[in-house]
Amino acid sequence: MQKINKNVVLALLSLTSLVFLLFQLYYYKFYLSQKNGSVFSKVRGIQSGQDSTRWHVVRKFLGLISSHNIPVYLIDPLILGLVDKDIEQIRSSPDGPTPDCKYFCAPRDFTTFALVDKTWKHEVSLFRAAEKMGFQWLKIINKDPRLDGMDDLSGVEIPLHYIFKLASHAIHLVVFYERSGNYLWHGPLRLKQHMDRKFVPFRKLHFGRYPGAYEKPELLLVSIDDLKVQIPKNPSSFLEEMSHSRFLECRYREARAFFQLYPDDASLDAVEFRKKAKSLLHLAALTLNSLGVKFWLSSGTCLGWYRQCNVIPYSKDVDLGVFIRDYKADIIPAFQKAGLPLKHKFGKVEDSLELSFQGDEDVKLDIFFFYEEDDHIWNGGTQAKSGKKFKYLFPKFTLCWTEFIGLKVHVPCETLQYIEANYGPDWKVPLKTWDWKSSPSNVQYNGVWPVNEWDDVIQIY
Repeated sequence: MQKINKNVVLALLSLTSLVFLLFQLYYYKFYLSQKNGSVFSKVRGIQSGQDSTRWHVVRKFLGLISSHNIPVYLIDPLILGLVDKDIEQIRSSPDGPTPDCKYFCAPRDFTTFALVDKTWKHEVSLFRAAEKMGFQWLKIINKDPRLDGMDDLSGVEIPLHYIFKLASHAIHLVVFYERSGNYLWHGPLRLKQHMDRKFVPFRKLHFGRYPGAYEKPELLLVSIDDLKVQIPKNPSSFLEEMSHSRFLECRYREARAFFQLYPDDASLDAVEFRKKAKSLLHLAALTLNSLGVKFWLSSGTCLGWYRQCNVIPYSKDVDLGVFIRDYKADIIPAFQKAGLPLKHKFGKVEDSLELSFQGDEDVKLDIFFFYEEDDHIWNGGTQAKSGKKFKYLFPKFTLCWTEFIGLKVHVPCETLQYIEANYGPDWKVPLKTWDWKSSPSNVQYNGVWPVNEWDDVIQIY
């Protein structure tokens, strides 16, 4: 028996292994890829493996929505952050800035897009086509808050989020709706009891934890990683807006319960005051927004929103809060130009500043400026006759958006703590007699203005 040549055996084994490897690659590319979408793409310089899968899933999704004429735009914060660094190059280059898959291949479990509801009809054909392409999909619906009101707590549900999953990557499609304050709103992602909570890592989704409010973005069509996609024209502005987008709904159910105990004032005077207050608030918002001054509903106006979803008819004024860091010297002339003369100016920028403007007839606008300390926030008050100073302390708070009498406006996110600080635990009980120097739960005596400063810190017109 001839001795077997070891070199021949090794050569045969190596050849067999190579043939088997080539067969696996062929099988993966031309058979498995049709089932799960995990092909090696032809994008320039693309990475392999999982990175390729991400890019390919996005490409298939864009092809799917394009075939159904659905205008989506990219809102993924990770990708927009990368795009923003190269935005000038991306804008100037029709084929994208780099030969590598830099954006859609970034490591993550999902990619996020947005859809404005009115631009698309909910067609079953989209989901059938998605299934044929290998996508699994999930629709998240919830109650439409735009239909809520004092007379109707509607149970109508609308689509808020779609998840399209292919291979190991998912597309999160956030549905935006236009609301009466001329802004876009998206709802929270709340899973129904029967839904698969392991379908995707829901806790990681950027637009699911809270509802959000956004300005209508101007869009730009660009090419990134060889894919044509629409993005916000100014990605950095969108990302900044996203970080402060949390939205709070008016509490209509609680408001209805309040009015069952304390019937609403439907007198002609009350109706007329609310009409004037609404007009004044809209004008104030327009003026402050034009100056880039962030503000929120404060004092009685905030209480009215939180307790009864409306202006308190016996309050006789509109109250706004502004952080002193956002103060601008243009505020007074801007309001005067808008037809609201200055009624009084108390305090100074460094201490207890307060402005009051005269609106229509007896309705006035009060703007209180808030000062931040290490563990609390406060605003000041001044008694004109005596020069006495007062201080109103609040726990620290952040700002959220809400919709109030047809306007997108800020309120403290920690609204209950804010209300209780000012009005105490009995804030639900209407109190028509109110002394600003003694009635608030958070008021403190804060000394007296020096007489030689009165001409500057106590100005009445």
